[in-house]
Amino acid sequence: HKIFHGIYISSSVPISPRVRAEAALRVMPAASHLSHHTAVQLWGGVSPGVFQTHVSVLGARVRSVRQGIRSHAAHPDAQVTTLRGLPVSSPPQAIIELAAIGVSLVDLVIAGDSLVKATKLSPDQFVQAAKNWSGRGARQARRAAQLIRDRVDSPMETRLRLLIVFAGLPEPEVNLAYRDADGEVKMRLDLCYPAYKVLVEYDGRQHAEDDRQWSRDIERRELLDRLGWRLVIIRSADIYIHPERALERIRTALRERGATGLPKRFKPEWQRHFDERA
Repeated sequence: HKIFHGIYISSSVPISPRVRAEAALRVMPAASHLSHHTAVQLWGGVSPGVFQTHVSVLGARVRSVRQGIRSHAAHPDAQVTTLRGLPVSSPPQAIIELAAIGVSLVDLVIAGDSLVKATKLSPDQFVQAAKNWSGRGARQARRAAQLIRDRVDSPMETRLRLLIVFAGLPEPEVNLAYRDADGEVKMRLDLCYPAYKVLVEYDGRQHAEDDRQWSRDIERRELLDRLGWRLVIIRSADIYIHPERALERIRTALRERGATGLPKRFKPEWQRHFDERA
């Protein structure tokens, strides 16, 4: 297999992100490290649009110009660590690097949420790293870090939470553990408002296509109904095509459960990130 110009590997070896990363370092100067999208991917996070292997070079060394590799000038204050023998930007540094090249706020938070889950770092560590950063993209990195949460299971769950927050509705709790009388965790509630017993859940297509998962979901929802929870089920189209309608459904559920102080008009920020017409 040809990985990059002049770099080949046995056809019996699958070309993984790590293999591409190792190959890229072979053609870059010694003071180089894996960064940006590639760092997020190597740490186990969800990276937006991975089409190239990203490498940062410290100092004025010549950066390689090769198809499939995108090289960057490394900041002298960049936090670089070692991951299974490879020099890689730390997870918080990777978020900062993505912010510096203009990655959208929603994609930054998705990457941050996934890195918290994959690495067990706390959201506060991302907040502190962004706070200490003064380079390009600092403001965007700080805003994204403030929105990173732990216990997030999927990118769509992050999107749904951000849609709610940007519209000015109260931020829901993420993956709240429901325990039985013995203290055993029976289920987790995706995005919920415990004070009003309102649960907002993203329901992906795979739930309907997997019979066993669908059966478990039905039993779970029947249990939640017996416990007095109001469910608002959100699908992909509700986020990408009808986001305002989804917001109205969530607001109505909260209002009917006694929530006060809800906005009569949603804040316009949600449109910048979720409304294609805007």
